[in-house]
Amino acid sequence: MSAPGERPIYILMISMHGLIRSENLELGRDADTGGQITYVVELARALSKHPLVEKVDLLTRRIDDDSLPLDYSIPEEQLEHNARIIRLPCGPKRYLRKESLWPHLDQMVDQCLHFLRNQGGRLPDLLHTHYADAGYVGQQLSLLLGIPQVHTGHSLGHPKRERLLASGRKAATIERQFNFERRIAAEESVLEHASMIITSTQQEIDEQYSLYRHFDHQRFRVIPPGTNTTRFSPPGRRKISQELQESIDRFFSAPDKPLILTICRPEVRKNLKGLIAAFGESEELQQQANLLIIAGTRDDIRDLEESQQQVMQELLLDIDRYDLWGKVAIPKHVSQEDIPELYRLAARRRGVFVNAALTEPFGLTLIEAAASGLPFVAPDDGGPRDIVHNCRSGLLANTLDSSAIADALKEVLADKKRWRTWAKNGLAGIKRHYNWPAHVNTYMKQVRHVLRRDRKRWRRQLVITLDSGKSYMPLVNSALISDIDNTLLGDKRSLRQLVSWLKEHKGKFAFGIATGRPIDSAVAILKQWQVPIPEVLISSVGSEIHYGARLIPDTGWANHIRHKWRREALQEAMKDFPGLTLQAAENQREFKLSYIVDPGKMLPIEEINRRLRDQQLFAQLIYSHNEFLDLLPIRASKGHAIRYLAYKWGVPVRHFLVAGDSGNDHEMLVGDTLGVVVGNHSEELDKLRGMEQVYFAQGQYAAGILEGIAHYHFDEIKPIPVGER
Repeated sequence: MSAPGERPIYILMISMHGLIRSENLELGRDADTGGQITYVVELARALSKHPLVEKVDLLTRRIDDDSLPLDYSIPEEQLEHNARIIRLPCGPKRYLRKESLWPHLDQMVDQCLHFLRNQGGRLPDLLHTHYADAGYVGQQLSLLLGIPQVHTGHSLGHPKRERLLASGRKAATIERQFNFERRIAAEESVLEHASMIITSTQQEIDEQYSLYRHFDHQRFRVIPPGTNTTRFSPPGRRKISQELQESIDRFFSAPDKPLILTICRPEVRKNLKGLIAAFGESEELQQQANLLIIAGTRDDIRDLEESQQQVMQELLLDIDRYDLWGKVAIPKHVSQEDIPELYRLAARRRGVFVNAALTEPFGLTLIEAAASGLPFVAPDDGGPRDIVHNCRSGLLANTLDSSAIADALKEVLADKKRWRTWAKNGLAGIKRHYNWPAHVNTYMKQVRHVLRRDRKRWRRQLVITLDSGKSYMPLVNSALISDIDNTLLGDKRSLRQLVSWLKEHKGKFAFGIATGRPIDSAVAILKQWQVPIPEVLISSVGSEIHYGARLIPDTGWANHIRHKWRREALQEAMKDFPGLTLQAAENQREFKLSYIVDPGKMLPIEEINRRLRDQQLFAQLIYSHNEFLDLLPIRASKGHAIRYLAYKWGVPVRHFLVAGDSGNDHEMLVGDTLGVVVGNHSEELDKLRGMEQVYFAQGQYAAGILEGIAHYHFDEIKPIPVGER
């Protein structure tokens, strides 16, 4: 029951990659559809049953791909009566591996904001993100909406990159394949921002997260995941499917032998090559048992991803090399419904489960095996150490040494009495340590602490407080937002044409500016060029918002961005950096520190950022025109300001046409906005070429804006009824 005065909470979970659905999970179909998918779906189900949880939404990417089931294109799917999977468009419709998602994540931020707006104003109390890609999306939402973020990394870029480099792979090659630079930067940022980091084991904290600059022991909580004991259970009186058993036994010349079972994706890290070597080089092990390898599903090995093809081809070649035909089974198609049956089959035949991975952050298959009454052999690394300690149902082995794997397997199979003891120990250990109700109770205890601790800091109410006489924003369906210098202003003839167009369409949409200038300077230059005062003015590089000719300040925005902003301390710290000269007083604001840059002397932005954060100073550093550096609060930017306006006033982000010319316009040009880069833009924006919804105009200054209006048919956007926004 809920404690008196405690309102049940709304949890928004985000898991971006892989294939997620409520039933028949296609685990092992590819490298991105594995243990994380099981975890997030089971966690969402389990949380929804807790009395202090009102509802759970699991947000993921909508996929419309002819090669995949239609399930992944359904916008909404029910998990439990108060838990849903929500699928939102993000990037191309086709399936993408996680390393290719990074350019599209800003669009997911916008899609999430739109989704939340359409929920009728009920914001989540908590964001829980999974893996670095969702961590990035969740951090942006957390900053924009003031909602605490909890994060689970599942696997981390730093240790993975180190392992690949240690194996002899070239740095440039692995960067092209895995996008580690962007991933690790996102992980660092999430580590700095998140209110709590959840791990499955202490090893993740001590040996993996400790590699990061923003590592802070105080924010980590070890909460081992549960396992679904209604699915994974020991052999009972019910017979195992004869059809399934025959589909496996057809591979074996002596099918009644004990069964060595492994279940993993065909990845190098899973070390199937080492397992085959262990089995193939031990005549004694071949006499004792058969080997069953479940390595995902396939129709044709040649249709798999290149890395998976290589693993499977080497596997078959090694089976032939050791002449293991009749002793090894590698079935092509095994459904997720069959997996619990295979654990039970191995347990009934007094076999053993083996996880031969080179490294193992947790080891979900080990607790599934233990819950099925099946002893296991696992890497002497990471999560398995905790699982062996808690369950006492298996052995650890040096999986870098195939003979050590073989010795451990033989030891498990050799003693029937000890095998039965381990089987019983595993069942008891799972019941005590790895059940979902225990996981969720611990989770909710920690979450309630986070929410109580952060309530004042995260207090937010994005409520419309301005009456319609002060701004057109409550009445419009779309908005045109332009930078001032070198975008809106610069050519008088095209500017007159644009102003005429604005007057002709007045009232249909809001006209706004987003500039690095302070508000007084912005108003003065607009008057000088005879531009009407806009309905909304985003000034000082997104750190201030004002409305209409009366320049009504948006105090909600000011309160929102005040988080972690220590202006005086930042200004003092910046004195130590070469190549920076403080701009004139009129260019400084409460939420903006501005410098003139000598590019030849200035330290790299990343180095300045690192040194500031080492002093617990937090700011966004925006470098533009190779001449200016602005420091803003971490929640302030032109892009964040536009998304705040979209949420506050119920105008879809995709109905914002934004125009810019330089680096400080970058963030507002990406995502779901209709971006226009004018023809006289600086080279900083060239990297946006080819991105969806970023149009590079030929026309310069205001002519480029008019060209963008025509390109997007902006004046044809149809109104959305207020009730449907």
